[in-house]
Amino acid sequence: MDNIRNGVHTAEIEVRFNELDPYNHVNHAVYVTYCEVARTAALRDVGLPLHEVAARGFQFVIVDIGFRYRGAAVAGDVLSIDTTVLETRRASSKWAQRVRRGDETLVDADIRFGLTDANGRPTRPDPELFAPFEQLIAPDGRPW
Repeated sequence: MDNIRNGVHTAEIEVRFNELDPYNHVNHAVYVTYCEVARTAALRDVGLPLHEVAARGFQFVIVDIGFRYRGAAVAGDVLSIDTTVLETRRASSKWAQRVRRGDETLVDADIRFGLTDANGRPTRPDPELFAPFEQLIAPDGRPW
């Protein structure tokens, strides 16, 4: 894929007016949505769309999420969201994301996911289904 290099997927989002706070900056909570959109695109682009994951009886559940805000985006900015997987365990994975405007990092995010079955019980991944997931693993840890 053209948007995946060295285990890092990059998606672009243009800031819309309705995402701004009273100070004309992107509201801090909107970055959670930006990162969700980028993670979903990353999984789709490696051949693991969420509807297929769900059809096989699995779901990704956020168990921990943290954001560090470094700058503000405004209406019309085109943002790049980089997504990579830092580690995988038996039933969880740790992801890193950053939101950039050009070379300027605006937000860093760390997310831990649990993998559950359709009933919400932690479970191990199906190796065949999750093989494409390997394309999102950064070979040398956090690449930024």
